[in-house]
Amino acid sequence: MSASTEPPASSGKESTISDPRLELAVLGRFGRAGLLTRATAKLAELVFDRRVDAALSERVRRRIEQQQAASEIIIGWIQACAVIFFAVVYAISPKAFPPGMRFAPVPWTLSIYAMFTAARIVLAYRGRLSRGFLTLSVVVDIGVLMITIWSFHLQYGAPPALYLKAPTLMYVFILIALRTLRFEPSYVLLAGGCAAVGWLALFIYAAAGLSGAAPTFTHNYVDYVTSYKILGGAEIDKILSILMVTAILALSLARARRLLVASVAEEFAVSDLSRFFAPEVAKQIRGSEAMVSHCSGCEAAILMTDLRGFTGLSGTVSAEELIALLAEYQSRLVPVIQHHGGSIDKYLGDGILASFGAVSPSPGYAADLCRALDELAATARAWYLERQQTGLPAPAVGMAGAVGNIVFGTVGHETRPEYTVIGEVVNLVAKLEKHTKTERVQALTTRESYARALEQGYRPVQAVEERLGRSIEGVAHTVDLIVLAQ
Repeated sequence: MSASTEPPASSGKESTISDPRLELAVLGRFGRAGLLTRATAKLAELVFDRRVDAALSERVRRRIEQQQAASEIIIGWIQACAVIFFAVVYAISPKAFPPGMRFAPVPWTLSIYAMFTAARIVLAYRGRLSRGFLTLSVVVDIGVLMITIWSFHLQYGAPPALYLKAPTLMYVFILIALRTLRFEPSYVLLAGGCAAVGWLALFIYAAAGLSGAAPTFTHNYVDYVTSYKILGGAEIDKILSILMVTAILALSLARARRLLVASVAEEFAVSDLSRFFAPEVAKQIRGSEAMVSHCSGCEAAILMTDLRGFTGLSGTVSAEELIALLAEYQSRLVPVIQHHGGSIDKYLGDGILASFGAVSPSPGYAADLCRALDELAATARAWYLERQQTGLPAPAVGMAGAVGNIVFGTVGHETRPEYTVIGEVVNLVAKLEKHTKTERVQALTTRESYARALEQGYRPVQAVEERLGRSIEGVAHTVDLIVLAQ
């Protein structure tokens, strides 16, 4: 029994390419096509930046749209100025229409374009410019310019080759650049593409003799510029220049858009930081490449305020009333602290801890502290009387401050760091604030802190009282006190 020499039957799913060289050629062709497709996709992704746009938050998107809406108003007025400029130039320039010509395309084109521009400005102010209208606007801009250039051979009764030498083509670069104001590369590409197609159409119209005048071609540049002859290479150069400028502007705009998005996002991030950190801390975080630098052994002033009887009051009012009370208390005192250069370190329930000269060094930190205590005391008294008169719970406010060495920096886990001030003076101020109840006064500071404030230019608004050698709970030694407010 002999082995069969017939080839196996084809299943229909197998390749019909038997020549390895032909197979490699086909694979190479499709491989190059795939590579070209991927390269085109990469370029489109770079120019249009779809990933960045897709990742935008809604508020960042709204802010960018607001900027673009403002840009469209600017574009509209620039177009209006261009219409006025061309109308004036056309009005004062001598006319060269052939005798008996009844239709003048330039006035009609400018009139229609003026109406279109007026409608565009109105829609821009109303925020009703759709993408379809914007696309139409780009096409109309380029179309009006090309029609104007095309009409030159009618105006002067010359062959179409005349308009190929018109310097008016240079305005096309202004129209393309005008689209960069919107920060969307697609409109720049559209303007450049329309300009290239428009000039190619004008070139074909002149070269094909569609006007009835037989074209004459030349390879001599002198003949080209001194006659109605057509130099094909010169027109190709113009089209390539339009395309290259368009590509460069689109690429630059894509990069600028990424910077715009990053800038707007950072603006919102800074705004959010300022809500959770003192403004000075937020500023340092924004301006530094790493965490805010620590301040170890720096001398600064610490302030603490506290609501009297808050614990007992919290059991007699509703949660909503309690939150409203705290919000009102903080809204009255915090601006005073910040006005005198203080930075809010944290809210301690019904207490406020602030520092002067810790976050941002200040030559008058002690004076700022005492000035803040004076105004805080007056503000707290006015708030107390106001609530009393309206029949609302009116807790008194105790406050104290002192000067000493502190450490300012980050504490906590790296996933949840917190900027704060620590040091012996912070503990002392907390005890001084509690001691205001024992002394039955509103505001206290130490004699040493008061002396430092006087050195820095502080002048008390009322007579102060010395209380020397006071024993304070939790402090091992006696402390000389100054009463700033009774």
